[in-house]
Amino acid sequence: MHVTPRLMKQATATLALATLAMVGTACSSSTSSSSTTAAGSTGTTVSIPTKVIPPQVPNAAIVAMVPAAIKSTGTLTVAAATYPPDEFLAPGTSTLVGMDPDLAAAIAQTMGLKPKFIHEIFANILPGVVAGKYDMGASSITDTLARQEKVDFVNYFTAGEQFFVKSGSAMARSGLVSPCGHSVAVMRGTIQEAEAKVQAAQCVASSKAKVTIYSFATQAQANTALTKGVAEVGFSDSPGVAYIVSTSHGVLQTYGEPFNLSPYGLALGKGNGMAAPVQAAVNALIADGVYNQILTKWGLQSGAVATATINGGTS
Repeated sequence: MHVTPRLMKQATATLALATLAMVGTACSSSTSSSSTTAAGSTGTTVSIPTKVIPPQVPNAAIVAMVPAAIKSTGTLTVAAATYPPDEFLAPGTSTLVGMDPDLAAAIAQTMGLKPKFIHEIFANILPGVVAGKYDMGASSITDTLARQEKVDFVNYFTAGEQFFVKSGSAMARSGLVSPCGHSVAVMRGTIQEAEAKVQAAQCVASSKAKVTIYSFATQAQANTALTKGVAEVGFSDSPGVAYIVSTSHGVLQTYGEPFNLSPYGLALGKGNGMAAPVQAAVNALIADGVYNQILTKWGLQSGAVATATINGGTS
């Protein structure tokens, strides 16, 4: 999820040339799973992986890198939103699950800390990290130059953006040559919202029909707007779109291929000394295979990185 606008020229070109295609595989593990309704989905019954990632043994060298202010608390406070399969509340509970909670827990344990998860709306996560309310934001946050001015990022995953529509809708049948004159559902605070606003302004400047933007606090609300016909197009990060579509039982379908590949980053206090130990922890998890186990559990191997970097976003 992003926040700094990149003009939608690539997106528009993708839409003009794309053909509709259903996603054939769910973003879930091939391990055993339990069927339940996942928060953030379209309200359908989906499979939640039951594979457990074992607790990590603290790495003495990495523990020594953790700033005293964090080490003295014994905990790593991590904020995450609702964006399955990356992060979401296990149905009927207040427990955060997904790729990011699994990875954040392993990172905290490697640094000799106990993870403490806070469920937060996406738009509040970075301000919370800046204010010191949260030690880390682990919520599919795209690393951008604008965000780097306020926080440090440890890059751990690569994702793109993608459109999706309601199956059988007028949009699905006729396609989208231009977003002008259409409506789009997005989650508030994301780059998809920012890019939609940029395109809306361009449509107006070109004396074309406006883009109607529906912004919601959660991705689940944006999905509902699409399924109920309030909005014509959904716009989000590609891992989430794949999951949304594949768990919709044919209600939704992707539109076009993912584009604008960018790094996700674990958000940390700017210059507070946490970037180096977190980077070291991620690289240790990559080296011993735990990182791959987590991504495989959630069906997200395609976004894997070979090495964690710091502030690698360039857009």
